[in-house]
Amino acid sequence: MAKKYFGTDGIRGAINSKHINGDMFFKFGLASGTYFKSQKKKKQIAIIAKDTRLSGYTLEPALVSGLASAGMNVYTLGPLPTNGLAMLTKEMKANMGIMITASHNPHYDNGLKLFGPDGMKLSDKIEKKIEALIDKKISKNLSDPEKLGRVKRLETGTKNYIKILKKNFTKEFNLRGLRIVIDCANGAGYKAGPELLKSLGAKVIAIGVNPNGLNINKDCGSTFPRKIRTAVKKYKAHIGISLDGDADRIIMCDEKGNIIDGDQIIAALATRWKNKKMLKGGVVGTLMSNYGLEKYFKSKGIKFIRANVGDRYVKEKMQKYKFNLGGEQSGHIILGKFATTGDGLLVALEALFALRKGKKTSEFFQNFKKTPQLLENITVKDKNIINKPEIKKIIKLAEKLIKGQGRVLVRKSGTESKIRVMAESDNKILLSRCVNMISKKIK
Repeated sequence: MAKKYFGTDGIRGAINSKHINGDMFFKFGLASGTYFKSQKKKKQIAIIAKDTRLSGYTLEPALVSGLASAGMNVYTLGPLPTNGLAMLTKEMKANMGIMITASHNPHYDNGLKLFGPDGMKLSDKIEKKIEALIDKKISKNLSDPEKLGRVKRLETGTKNYIKILKKNFTKEFNLRGLRIVIDCANGAGYKAGPELLKSLGAKVIAIGVNPNGLNINKDCGSTFPRKIRTAVKKYKAHIGISLDGDADRIIMCDEKGNIIDGDQIIAALATRWKNKKMLKGGVVGTLMSNYGLEKYFKSKGIKFIRANVGDRYVKEKMQKYKFNLGGEQSGHIILGKFATTGDGLLVALEALFALRKGKKTSEFFQNFKKTPQLLENITVKDKNIINKPEIKKIIKLAEKLIKGQGRVLVRKSGTESKIRVMAESDNKILLSRCVNMISKKIK
């Protein structure tokens, strides 16, 4: 049975729409708080962080109210990267953690991501159980007056998160002599990103660090890489780091102005880890991972497995096969040794650690030749349009045309009202033909 509220990465949609409003966030808080209450714990604790969207000010109080009504003691952390919340959920021994964010989406969207006491995103099974509680009568989940939760603001979230990140590296590790541009997308990492890099001695040029509630991801961040490219060239930086709205994605830029996507980052880290005997099992990518990456790993004798799109599904595959590295082309990268979910700043540190001996960024990341890829995102009213017989027929025709020369992938977006049509092939004429014939039919 399909899920009612949860998508590939939590709950997400337009603010004040059917599911993203104060009333529903009270219900989300009440339901998730009810599910995660444990009689074994003396303190029932939930922690909340958020990105910088204006709507966070309306959704957070509703969520807090729902959690407290369920009997949860709530700590609010303010703006903090998603993995910072995941890490602190585990460190504070909380029952659960909730991140209020719509990640890379525009300011008019919002949503939430839920984490269990282990700092892991929830399985489909648990999400369905919470959905069942959401649809129950509110009165059945409300706590007695004397068992209501208390609410407290913690101002040390960023400081504690940075401390945890730095623990993963040697005390001697520093970034002195490096000029780094970081684009924080006017989002959750706008404080933590620059503070982390400065604390390690880097000369930091920070952009996208002036959130006003409406400018998150707007012409900046990982979805707008030309911004970081321009800044790297302007300031003659050694490297550029670009985050998304909740800082769980990273896109980078080398000293020459070349954009480095998630696939290229994964290739570089996997190669390094294999050489250092740190790579366990292999690498998990997704259905969207470039075919060139797959061929590169094959040439290096590195196992490669594809998961469904979404870092939660990547993590599930990593656990199943006991791999310690996985990620997406979009920049969601999970370093299994250090984290339970994507973390742009952690990945940046791992790359910078490899570059600390003076190796050029361009040399470190140029590992494989990407197979030309064409992606079209089509806005639709109903994503189930791809199940129509005439759409299935045209997809099969495209697959037949490109067979032996590449691949075609058509899928529903898990986070937006869009159909994603993607094809890969060294034959660029065939590539365009396949994408266009499918897109034209969907439109």
